[in-house]
Amino acid sequence: MKILFSPFSPYVRKCLVTAHELGLSDRITLLPSSANPVNRDPEIIPLNPLGKVPTFFADDGQVLYDSRVICEYLNDLAKGSLIPAAGSARWQTLTLQALGDGILDAALLARYEDAARPAERQWPQWRAAQLDKAETSLAHLDAHPGLLANRVDLGALAVGCALWYLDLRFADFDWRARHQPVADWYAAFSKRPSMAAAWSL
Repeated sequence: MKILFSPFSPYVRKCLVTAHELGLSDRITLLPSSANPVNRDPEIIPLNPLGKVPTFFADDGQVLYDSRVICEYLNDLAKGSLIPAAGSARWQTLTLQALGDGILDAALLARYEDAARPAERQWPQWRAAQLDKAETSLAHLDAHPGLLANRVDLGALAVGCALWYLDLRFADFDWRARHQPVADWYAAFSKRPSMAAAWSL
């Protein structure tokens, strides 16, 4: 199996963390990519018309995207338990994954405002509104500690990867100062071998 790789993509990281949890890391080869939100990589588009990473190549020739599909594929391949098969536990896990992915979506938009948009066209209120989505999401998790407690599933992994990305790109956001319950959870969860792992080409 292969995956188009970017060391700073939180969604690529989410796939690799999932693979690690499932014991599949050694079966996945990392491929270089030059995905960019403005200067799109023409090498990716024939494989994934969105031109984005992660793009994943299964051993049977299937090309899969995005991270939600890739992670579900890996869980199915390994006969894993990161996504409950049915019932309320399944929907809670998938909803928590959506929350983690939503934090990442918002953080990436804020990052693009900083790094991809010309300075004279930047919109500070837009950036602030995106980061406020992370703020309200973390406040929700603070208020409902049972959503994260004692679980290792795709929802928790998605939230963990979102917090990793906030630390990576938004040190000034300082989310721990306002969200102690989530900070306490992440301090323990981030020590898992999958979360502590690093990948490079």
